[in-house]
Amino acid sequence: MPSPPDQRPDVVFALIGDLRYNTRALKQLQALSELDCKVLALGIGSSRDEVAFSEHVRIHLFERPEGRGPSFFWKVHGMMKEAAASVPAKVYHASDLYTLPALAEASRQHESRLVYDARERCPYVAAASRRPWVSWTWEAIERSGIRKADAVFTVSESIASHIAASYNTALPHVLYNVPELQQVEQSSLLRNRLGIPSTQAIVLHQGKMQKDRGCLLLVKAIQKINRAALVFLGDGPLRPILEEEVRNAGLAGTVYFHDPVSPEHLLAHTASADIGVTLLEDTCLNHRFALPNKLFEYLMAGLPVLASDLLEIERVVTEWDVGKVVYPEDPDAVAGVLQAMLDAPDQLKRWAANTPRVFETFNWESASEDFKHVYRNLLDAGVE
Repeated sequence: MPSPPDQRPDVVFALIGDLRYNTRALKQLQALSELDCKVLALGIGSSRDEVAFSEHVRIHLFERPEGRGPSFFWKVHGMMKEAAASVPAKVYHASDLYTLPALAEASRQHESRLVYDARERCPYVAAASRRPWVSWTWEAIERSGIRKADAVFTVSESIASHIAASYNTALPHVLYNVPELQQVEQSSLLRNRLGIPSTQAIVLHQGKMQKDRGCLLLVKAIQKINRAALVFLGDGPLRPILEEEVRNAGLAGTVYFHDPVSPEHLLAHTASADIGVTLLEDTCLNHRFALPNKLFEYLMAGLPVLASDLLEIERVVTEWDVGKVVYPEDPDAVAGVLQAMLDAPDQLKRWAANTPRVFETFNWESASEDFKHVYRNLLDAGVE
């Protein structure tokens, strides 16, 4: 249980994950801090811990329980429900579907406001699409919670439209997964730390190494490309499998792994690559409508991108002319497009020069003002 705050918080904010490394949650917490909101943020870490994020925001981390699937969910649900219900607040913010039932119950108990951040279409993720009963369960949980919510946020227009149509609700507010505007200097961080020769261009995949994100496909594709190194920056369940594949294929001088870095240092590492890659596979509706963090992180760092030809991703890449898209399930096609990109340095420069224009439309400064506007209305109407 989190220790009692010095005074009643304005917002109880919950996420299944370590809030300290979740860029979307951190930006939202910062925006709430700028509103002078007192926030108790609940998350999952490697150990029980309390962190002073700012003068107004305190993070409490629960130790991750054992288990997976329904067993894990119900353990976490119980922890979050007990913690949230024990702290009266004006607004309860569920930062993912997993925390929505617990925070909906707390908001009902305290007659307070409920906010839900639909980061993805959980009923339509790849794992759920292969197990209809899982999809049905998540949809039932989301339908119940979303109809109780006073405000809903999500990450793309397509997901917002799908949520509204699925549940016959108002259109959610779109809050893009974009970094704060900043000047990012080109660097040699990855090259120096990993010992990558200057003769090799760096193709970067950052973020979690998970199924259906094109990671193994990239390892196969890089073997067909001249003068290039592939760097995986991050962690995830596929990392041991990828490392074994690299060893077995004798790719130690071609494929490199770098541990995750904190959000404040991420873009400096990103900017030391030559091309950023995001290859979500078209395995589910959730991927089809995705607009991932890494796409905007690459662009903020000035990198041309190779991306999946999925609806929302393709629109950004082609409309702003910042790279190429490809069908993300054919290693030969991926290798061919990557090689063509690397063999056209003038085009790479043009794509890189176009990246700042993306943020005239997709920028956190505008998005955070919309976020804060919603919260001002909720807090003004909140229960005293």
